[in-house]
Order: sequence, then C-alpha cells, then structure tokens
Amino acid sequence: MHEQHPIEFISYEASFHADLKRLSLEWLEKYVSVEPEDLKFINDPQGYVLDQGGYIYLARFNGEIVGTVSLCKVNDAEYELAKLAVTEKYKGLKLGKQLMQLAIDKCREIGAKRVVLYTAKKLEAAYNLYLKFGFVELEGAKQKYEEADVKMVLELG
Repeated sequence: MHEQHPIEFISYEASFHADLKRLSLEWLEKYVSVEPEDLKFINDPQGYVLDQGGYIYLARFNGEIVGTVSLCKVNDAEYELAKLAVTEKYKGLKLGKQLMQLAIDKCREIGAKRVVLYTAKKLEAAYNLYLKFGFVELEGAKQKYEEADVKMVLELG
C-alpha cells in the first residue's frame, strides 16, 4: 500500500513561479483562453498580486505543486478570488474546495468584508462550487475578463 502524504498549503515564493505558470496556463488553455489580464498575473505574480497586498497559495501533494488560488486586493474591504486551478491529474481530491476555503478563511482573518470573483457560466463545476460557498451573482456587473460572463460576491458580514 502506498503511503499517503498529506496535502500541504503553502504561500507563494518566487522559486515556485514555473509551477504557478504551468498550473495557470494548463487551466486557461483547457477551459478558456489566455487573455492579456491573465498574462500580467502569470508573468509577474509578485508585482501583480503580492506587492498590491494580495496573497497566492499553492497546494503541494507528494512533493509536487498541484493547485493554486490567489487573492487580489481590490481595497481594504474587498478581495478578488482569482486563478483557482488544480492540475487534471489530481482532480477528485477536493483540492479546489480546500483552496477556496483557505482563501475565504484568509479574507475573514484579515478583516475583509467581501470576496468577489469573475467566472464563466459554462464552467459548471466551478460555478456550482462558488454557489456552495455562498457566492451570489451580481447582475449587470462590469466584467474584468473577456470570457467571464459572471461576477459573483460573497459578503463576509
């Protein structure tokens, strides 16, 4: 029997840039397309997210980086949950759910009032996951990405 290693959640460091890029591109190329806004993040996660007061988390399993989620600071009260991705090989471990929970817990911990995200209705599994976490659709919201047709918000109270 194989020994199961626990899933570790770690904060992003520059040494993980190649892993972050691989995960982001794998997800984008499979489900949507790579847009200029995505490339800003992929090419400079430090400048685009961390230096702006945001956070990037990675999931490590059996020594391999297999998932990621980012929180981009909009303002002190609001963070955008972005770039949630899990590599195909490890779908089924409920990593997406765990990464979501980690991001929402972090927002609560730092005193944010709401979490927003942009998604596409066609990404059914992701959309349903967001609904399960209590996100609601914002009607008529301006979209940040060409392929996103939905902006959702979770009020943290």
